[in-house]
Amino acid sequence: MRTRIKICGLTQVDNALHAAQAGADAIGMVFYPPSPRHVETAQAREIVRALPAFVNTVALFVDADAATVQSVIEHVRPALLQFHGDESAAYCRQFNLPYIKAVRVRPGLNLVQYAACYDDAQGILLDAFVPGAVGGTGRSFDWALIPADLPLPLILSGGLDAKNVAAAIRQTRPWAVDVSSGVEAAKGVKDATKVVQFIQEVSNAYR
Repeated sequence: MRTRIKICGLTQVDNALHAAQAGADAIGMVFYPPSPRHVETAQAREIVRALPAFVNTVALFVDADAATVQSVIEHVRPALLQFHGDESAAYCRQFNLPYIKAVRVRPGLNLVQYAACYDDAQGILLDAFVPGAVGGTGRSFDWALIPADLPLPLILSGGLDAKNVAAAIRQTRPWAVDVSSGVEAAKGVKDATKVVQFIQEVSNAYR
């Protein structure tokens, strides 16, 4: 199996194009104003228009009101929605677009039960739990907490970079990996060399 790759937190057209050319399967854009990686609708639209065919675009939200999500759908036309807050399954599915649900992993949380609540999601994204933060912290979590019987495709996130992603893939066997801070020069600005190195290490995971 080839592990898919999502580069998240893109704010610049040239960064997005480079990630796609380097081999990324998906580009993530953050529509959460408190985030340093927040992107305005107009800029997101330019990113989507610049990308070549067969590179998915993902719009990330954190407990946004439905009107905000609908506006992004209409103006940006993302292929996939990502919900990174406390959104219910009914909330996530109301937009009639494929979606993935993120959850911050901590001891005591039953991930199988959690994923089962979102049975129509395209995948479950597991991120690190950091009090007061919703993601993009650069922190990893204990991969041993991931159950083998997750009912949804696993998207692994949280503290990944070129140094640890191959080991993470070997241990957890995810459908995809998601990286943001691990390939950055600054928050919201990707480092071209780090992106290439990360993608190469994903490819090397099973060699």
